[in-house]
Amino acid sequence: MKLVYIFIGITFFTFQGCTTKEAAPELQYQQSKTDSIKTVTSDEPIKDDQLEGFAEEFEEEFSEQETTTVSDPLSGYNRAMTSFNDTFILYALTPVSEAYAAVIPQPLRLGLSNAVENIQFPIRFANNLLQGKFQNSSDELGRFIINSTVGLGGLIDVATNHMTTPIPAHDEDFGQTLGYYGMGSGFHIVLPFIGPSNIRDIIGITADSYLSPLVHVNGLEEYKIPQNFGQSVGIYTVHTINKTSLHLGEYENLRKDAIDLYPFFRDTYEQKRNSDIEE
Repeated sequence: MKLVYIFIGITFFTFQGCTTKEAAPELQYQQSKTDSIKTVTSDEPIKDDQLEGFAEEFEEEFSEQETTTVSDPLSGYNRAMTSFNDTFILYALTPVSEAYAAVIPQPLRLGLSNAVENIQFPIRFANNLLQGKFQNSSDELGRFIINSTVGLGGLIDVATNHMTTPIPAHDEDFGQTLGYYGMGSGFHIVLPFIGPSNIRDIIGITADSYLSPLVHVNGLEEYKIPQNFGQSVGIYTVHTINKTSLHLGEYENLRKDAIDLYPFFRDTYEQKRNSDIEE
């Protein structure tokens, strides 16, 4: 089962290249506040009310830094595992995905990616429902019906690309559901082949595996596509390579901005997950 979780995690986390994009506004916000303080201090006499304002801003900023501090008791292990994963992606996963992309035409790779996303519908539907997002659950149900029929088993994302009023997707998982109801993230941990995670998300991945038709679970074979552990590994290996082939170069572009790879990935991941929960 551990390897199953690994490949699930690869799907969920390793290729979420938008994390940096969503984390950027907060960093820019903090920089903007700092710039504003510097400008007033240098050009005008400081009045009592301004001093109070500065104190409030510093207190607010300090408070934000405290609330966003990541619990990291396994930092030594996490740093080593980040290096391992980085080497694996650069020297194994990426070259294999490049070769795969050279052989398989892009329309086929897009179709496979769409089909896998479509069949993971139970996870999104259930977690939207658990969070009381009934319209989102309705959208997910509509997308699944349309894409599974008109979209030829999910190969074509008709609901997004071929409707007068597109039906949006609403990605939710059980980790987000736990966060929605106030559960903290727990300490940060980097998993082999997966990348950044935390205790709350590991629990979420475990729960979602019972809903996913692509993960073999003993006793639930009649509801699952893979009938044994090996088939689950095969499905997720192909899916991971296929998905990577559609995002070649994105990981390299992300990592080149990092002065220190481990804290960069850790903080970006935690900020992205917090943003997902707040949506």
